[in-house]
Amino acid sequence: MLLALMLCAALPAFAQAPAGGQDADPIKVSENDWPWWRGYRHDGSAPDGQKPPLTWSNDQNILWKTPVPGRGYGSAAVIGDRLYLAACDEGPGSQSLMCFERESGKVAWQTEIHPSGAMRKNAKSTGASTTPACDGERVYITFANSDSAVATAVGLDGKVLWKTKFGEYQIHQGYASSPFVYRSLILVSADHKGGGVIAALDRKSGKVVWSHERPKFPNYSSPVVHRIGDRDQLFMIGCDLVTSLDPMTGKVLWETAGSTTECVTTTVTDGKHIFTSGGYPKNHLAAVAADSGKPAWETKDRIYVPSLLIRDGKLYGVLDAGAAGCWDAATGKELWKNRLGGAVSSSPVLVGNRIYSTDEKGETFVFEASPEKFTLLATNKLGDETFSTPAICGSRIFVRIAQKVDGKRQEFLCCLGEKN
Repeated sequence: MLLALMLCAALPAFAQAPAGGQDADPIKVSENDWPWWRGYRHDGSAPDGQKPPLTWSNDQNILWKTPVPGRGYGSAAVIGDRLYLAACDEGPGSQSLMCFERESGKVAWQTEIHPSGAMRKNAKSTGASTTPACDGERVYITFANSDSAVATAVGLDGKVLWKTKFGEYQIHQGYASSPFVYRSLILVSADHKGGGVIAALDRKSGKVVWSHERPKFPNYSSPVVHRIGDRDQLFMIGCDLVTSLDPMTGKVLWETAGSTTECVTTTVTDGKHIFTSGGYPKNHLAAVAADSGKPAWETKDRIYVPSLLIRDGKLYGVLDAGAAGCWDAATGKELWKNRLGGAVSSSPVLVGNRIYSTDEKGETFVFEASPEKFTLLATNKLGDETFSTPAICGSRIFVRIAQKVDGKRQEFLCCLGEKN
């Protein structure tokens, strides 16, 4: 199963991204943006001080709604006055990057990256299941295409700047690994039965800086960098491993058994542990020490596709079957669990003390991030289908949905917000 495959007024207009140092080519992103998969903080949480809508419907609190061609389950990246989204036309198998105006939803440009060759197998995957990443200068996107894993950089004007094949790719279910911006690099991955790879590419040129071989297993997680103590670590879960690399060199810092073979989620940290979850060949939710990989605890919960959230020492997650749960991050003790709706592929998003979780039928449940008990705040329905994770920034929600129009499936990118 794949993913559909997840404001501080005192800050300057642009700030360095977390888990990254100063470079000659700075990362110009703001906490008012959602510039890559899992947001500015890389953990599915939106900065505090926002007021996204609590309720909406097909005719309430929709600021704009723009048709998106083809099929894709990747999320929108939001930076400055633009949004970026991957799309796939399944007829010819073409893969594109689209740009939208943030205020109006108007399409600014659409750039075809690959005219054909998109790879899809599972019904819950597409040829565009990854989320773009933007550093304020370029937009980066990864696709599986024609048995290859390819990363592409596109300028803010829509022109392709470079295109790099960083590995082979054998299709098993689909491809869902999103790129990660780190200092002067773009970190990418492609795990598959032929032998996977994690690689670092130079942001300006696309040149491969380092490459790390992976086991011969299918896996769908995305690389992520978290700062633990005084050191940045690149973490990757899946392939029966939890792996920590030096993000600048690719050197293995530590590696341990601690996950299942196939994972989709992107890991989060409480500063002491790295949390893994998966659903094949077994269900699991587990923690390992972030400085050594030493196992800490494990449960049998099935959190295969939706990524986890962490807040004040508590883990919050949504099981694939449609139940929300809360666990103590230090011990794994279950604090509560409550049924939501149907099957879930979208990852939950945290805004203050609210968690937004959307199921595959387009129903979003808003509940409190509280370890005491489950408290439902609102239930909202939009469209007929949602596999994509919403981006929440600037007190607005940007979400990709699908609905029937004249009997045919049509995707839309929607902006939700309180109307004045």
